[in-house]
Amino acid sequence: MEDEERPRKLPKLDNGETQNSELHREDIDPAMTGALLPAAQDSPGKTLGANGNEKGTLLEESTEQTQKLSKNQLKKLRRQEQWEAGREYRKQRRKEKVIAKRERKKASQSEAGNVTPDEGGAAVTRSTEGPRGARRKSTLLPITLVLDCGFDELMLDKERISLGSQLTRCYSDNSRAPYRAHMVVSSFNKLLRHRFETVMRKTHEHWKGVRFMQEDFVQAAEMAKEWMKETGAQQGCSKMAGVFSDKTDAKPEDGEVVYLSSDSPYTLTELKPYSTYIIGGLVDKNRHKGICYKRACERGIKTAKLPIGDYIQLAGRSVLATNHVVEIMVRWLETRDWGQAFLQAIPSRREVVLRERAGNSSAGNDDEGQKGDEAEAEADTSKKSNVGDAEEADSSERVAEAQAEP
Repeated sequence: MEDEERPRKLPKLDNGETQNSELHREDIDPAMTGALLPAAQDSPGKTLGANGNEKGTLLEESTEQTQKLSKNQLKKLRRQEQWEAGREYRKQRRKEKVIAKRERKKASQSEAGNVTPDEGGAAVTRSTEGPRGARRKSTLLPITLVLDCGFDELMLDKERISLGSQLTRCYSDNSRAPYRAHMVVSSFNKLLRHRFETVMRKTHEHWKGVRFMQEDFVQAAEMAKEWMKETGAQQGCSKMAGVFSDKTDAKPEDGEVVYLSSDSPYTLTELKPYSTYIIGGLVDKNRHKGICYKRACERGIKTAKLPIGDYIQLAGRSVLATNHVVEIMVRWLETRDWGQAFLQAIPSRREVVLRERAGNSSAGNDDEGQKGDEAEAEADTSKKSNVGDAEEADSSERVAEAQAEP
């Protein structure tokens, strides 16, 4: 009798769900049953699924959505799913690498004789490189770099991803420099901000010395004046460091706001204290030419271009990433030499060649005849290269716009 009263086990479906068979029809609310059944009867060809859904409708909709996606889009979706699935594995691998690096460092120190036993017999590491985590002291100068990210709607998704990586490099280069600048990311909104808050897991909230603002670059430049005044007051005008050590008489009122653009007729010769320099944060494969210059002119902001053509010659397109522009300016704060700043910041794959300055070409020649010969030779070579240099000047100095390669 017990076997007859015991209900039979429900068979499992392919998708792992239990089937709502006729045994459970009594548990269904009659009102709900009356609401579902007529819908199925009115639409012939549609069948109810295991949990009351219309299987035919769902299958048709999913098939239509799959057909709308191209093969490349499907591949991207699969790669994205694989990337998300392996996130925890990558995190664990990073931890293992950090632990292995520490072990190697301890082993190398013990081999070098830097490990000595203490009174209790435990090994004590005596590092000759100073305290752990010690870095070269970085000095904050009264100068501001504003990254204008107000071009969100002009970029593709992959270009927006590239810009996010470039902003990360900008923060890294500035924070590790011996002389760093105030850094502001303006117009930080829309899809770029959404990526930082979701995919990048709000890592930007832990960045030190960087301000993220939804306001545009004009308001950011106004607010930067107050930040630089505070920096100058803390250090004192008589204690200007680095390249500004000789600017003891500099005043906050003497600072200027400059939007860097290769289309500008003016060339930037040096960076000035209490000044704000705006860099266009745009990755567009050079589709929108001159947009930064037009943007600055519309807002009445002074413009200037970096002296790229005066110092270096690049192989191929002379378009640099946003982080390269920031690194160039940070390097100048360290060396006060544009040529060295370009060589250190621009990747070696671009085959950077430092130009010989015209003022130094005949510095040590006293013979007038030799000077004349060299002048004629330089004139001949300049005639041959004038056409190429003119064409190069139009496109090479788009560094300040930061129209970057991904």
